[in-house]
Amino acid sequence: MKILHLDSNHEILEQKLADAGFVNHHDHQSSKQEIQQKIAEYDGLVVRSRFPIDAEFLSHATNLKCIGRVGAGLENIDLEAAEAMNITCFNAPEGNRNAVGEHSLALLLSLFNKLRKADQEVRQGIWDREGNRGIELDGRTVGLIGYGNMGKAFARKLRGFDCEVLCYDIKDGVGDENARQVTLTQLQQKAEVLSLHTPQTPETIGMVNDDFIAGFEQPFYLINTARGKSVVTSDVVKALESGKILGAGLDVLEYEKSSFENLFRESDIPPAFKKLLVMDNVILTPHVAGWTVESKFKLAETIADKMIQKLKA
Repeated sequence: MKILHLDSNHEILEQKLADAGFVNHHDHQSSKQEIQQKIAEYDGLVVRSRFPIDAEFLSHATNLKCIGRVGAGLENIDLEAAEAMNITCFNAPEGNRNAVGEHSLALLLSLFNKLRKADQEVRQGIWDREGNRGIELDGRTVGLIGYGNMGKAFARKLRGFDCEVLCYDIKDGVGDENARQVTLTQLQQKAEVLSLHTPQTPETIGMVNDDFIAGFEQPFYLINTARGKSVVTSDVVKALESGKILGAGLDVLEYEKSSFENLFRESDIPPAFKKLLVMDNVILTPHVAGWTVESKFKLAETIADKMIQKLKA
């Protein structure tokens, strides 16, 4: 059986596939149309986010048995079309959940301790201790929306801070010893911190908007290490300006697939994002929450194991 790799990944992925008897081929350069012309030769496909795997592409994949996406989400694959063709699709949230949990905690602690503002001021010769007095996480109420691999990993990190951790999820019965499952209304009533851990779906796109933010009974901090399109940036900026959102740690952005690629071209930057760039209570990172040295290995290893199990069955 032959496996086509469209992106580079940790070498453990190909090594495990080769050890299992599969033949690895690579094509990191050809266009989507060029790949379509030869995809029928392959039994397995390994992708990240190079281009969407849509119904048109899959119609050419007449021998494909599985697709492994080396990442946490599957939104760039037409899952209905894949299912209709009996193609199994794998992702690997187990591989980077710990990294996402740690990054979420890092963003939150940085906001609470004003690290962005303090660092910039010291570099300018400003020694303002009172202006950079932080607050403590101990005893705070943290609300998580989405309680799968990522949400659970973050909740585990919070155990040492004596927090009350609440979780809301569309699935029932997901709460555990680290987080108590509540309704969305209950979460909005109590949370001092909101952290998003949801996939990108029609229901989550634009979820954090004016009405959603207004539903919180008290000002809160926002952490997003999930998907950028879950947040309406202009509405978050308004809430930051009014004080309803006290600070935001954003690893993902609404604009990632368009203007974010040209971030430093002034004419392309959306007005709301320009405001984010100069706010002391906003920390931005370039979609790296799950992008650690360790997670690169674990993501690749997880996908290899899942594909081997499927193709050997």
